[in-house]
Amino acid sequence: MKSSDGFEIEQLDTVRVQMGDQSCDLPLIEGSEGERALDISRLRAETGAITLDEGFVNTGSTRSAITFLDGEKGVLRYRGYPIEKLAASCDFIETAFLLIYGELPNAKEIETFRAGIREHTMLHQDMKSFYNGFPRDAHPMAILASVVGALSTFYQDSLDLDDDRQVEISIYRLLAKLPTIAAYSYKKSIGQPFMYPKNSLDYTENFLHMMFATPTEEYELDPDFAEALNLLLIVHADHEQNCSTSTVRMVGSSNANLFASISAGISALWGPLHGGANEACVNMLEQIARDGGDVKKYVDMAKDKDNPFRLMGFGHRVYKNFDPRATIIRACCDKLLDKLNLDDPLFEVAQQLQEVALKDEYFIERKLYPNVDFYSGVIYRALGIPVQMFTVLFAIGRLPGWIAHWREMHNSPGFRINRPRQIYTGHTERNVTPLESR
Repeated sequence: MKSSDGFEIEQLDTVRVQMGDQSCDLPLIEGSEGERALDISRLRAETGAITLDEGFVNTGSTRSAITFLDGEKGVLRYRGYPIEKLAASCDFIETAFLLIYGELPNAKEIETFRAGIREHTMLHQDMKSFYNGFPRDAHPMAILASVVGALSTFYQDSLDLDDDRQVEISIYRLLAKLPTIAAYSYKKSIGQPFMYPKNSLDYTENFLHMMFATPTEEYELDPDFAEALNLLLIVHADHEQNCSTSTVRMVGSSNANLFASISAGISALWGPLHGGANEACVNMLEQIARDGGDVKKYVDMAKDKDNPFRLMGFGHRVYKNFDPRATIIRACCDKLLDKLNLDDPLFEVAQQLQEVALKDEYFIERKLYPNVDFYSGVIYRALGIPVQMFTVLFAIGRLPGWIAHWREMHNSPGFRINRPRQIYTGHTERNVTPLESR
């Protein structure tokens, strides 16, 4: 048996499910990294029963060859490459190419890819009017989701899912325009004029230019800032079947165009339990700083099972070991803070919390290590990125993964519209009482 990417999936055996006098033999399959799964595709047809898995935490929704993670061992690989090696050797655009097309690009391929992105960085002039319709204090994620969804109305020449060239142009447009859309939302919020993309700069430099430059003076790019942002985008580029990626797949399974599917993913990412976690983490750090920076007080509150307070940015739903992404960006975080030497009580609070988490037995026993949201929030703060833009940066980073999964799904031989089942728990059949008798 082969996966959608041509890799072998081994059928190990079958597992018999017995329900009264009914039985069903389910294939037990194993992926390329030894993960095992029961293929329940025939369960309902042969027994009339379905599985119930609230939140899909034990359900494999698809076979995928894009990202592998092992939460117990703290392993994350894109297309087989360890995240640590990609972060050390590749930039974000190379990583995006790898995720979307399956292999690291050669020199000619990456130049063609970069040129295709540079060609599409500008927004249609009429799209600027969208920003005038939003309140000044509109959350940038709301703007991002709205404007990305609207791209399908401005670029109707690339919506045919069966035309590979049109899909390719849509991919270029999304990768190129998302930073522009994001930076414009920030400029709108502070009342500054929009800055056009500057295609002589690389991807992260261009974004920082559009965020912080003004027409009145030359903007001096700090290469350490661009390097830090590049690293953050790489570690956020994909993370298997998470909430927003599953949303992109779900919406895309209806044959919705790529712009609409990505817009839905952005909305899913906005949630504080998903992409909004780094924003929530910095808000927590600010709360502690405002309260005099008494870290011990808040650590004790977090340890008290009767206290509703929770420390944000520690532990992870998937990783039961150290988050490998956090390991990568921790060094970057320390480097930036040492370089900038900022007089910001938030950074002092963050460093104290980190020390507690790495040394306190309560955190060590429960494996509540600082995660990627903790360090990324601190780095964004150091770069001068406003808190409301944190999740927007996450979306820019996650975009290649969303595109890769959307593309993989549409190229899969088993492609079909996603349609989960349910166990109904409402009223049984009832008669309608006439209005005058109710």
